[in-house]
Amino acid sequence: MIKLLKNRWALSTVITTLIILVVSVLLASILTYFAINVASTRVQEESLHVTKAHIWHNATATAGTSAYCVASLMIINTGGRDVVLNTIAVRGQQSPWNDSSSTNQKFVAYCTTTDPISGDLSYVPDFNYTGGMNYMVVGSTMYNFTVATRELILKSGYTMLLYVINPDSISVNDVGLTVGITLHTAQAIYYRETNIQAVSSS
Repeated sequence: MIKLLKNRWALSTVITTLIILVVSVLLASILTYFAINVASTRVQEESLHVTKAHIWHNATATAGTSAYCVASLMIINTGGRDVVLNTIAVRGQQSPWNDSSSTNQKFVAYCTTTDPISGDLSYVPDFNYTGGMNYMVVGSTMYNFTVATRELILKSGYTMLLYVINPDSISVNDVGLTVGITLHTAQAIYYRETNIQAVSSS
């Protein structure tokens, strides 16, 4: 009698196997969906393309003026999220955003755009430090540069043109040498090397 009840109410081997297979496939599907979700979210990480790096030194200019030493960068945010630029360092020395307490003119001028920029960045001898902005032509387009006061935000899909005025540790003896420009964000460090170029006031 007991044996008959067991046979009557127990699940067959085939049904038990099917249940185990269905549960396994369901769990695997949930795990795969979760992994794809995490991976697609991670794909949205920051990605900056740093290019058009230059450093110019003008030995004929007065030391400390905005014409004396100038570094430039073009930064394109090719990632899926906005990026905060925390610090910029030239030759390992952090450049101040706007050092108004110094007798030397040390500041960072920038502008952001969605325009594709094919032309190279050029030496600018007369950034207006006190006015807080300066207009400059890149290619055939005029851009309005602003003096930074704090960390810079570069939106996804935007391009930033950036000039560092009077970075530390650059002298006339460094002309022709290779120097690194480092860009720090919350997620990564971007490094670009360039040769120091000599310019004249003429």
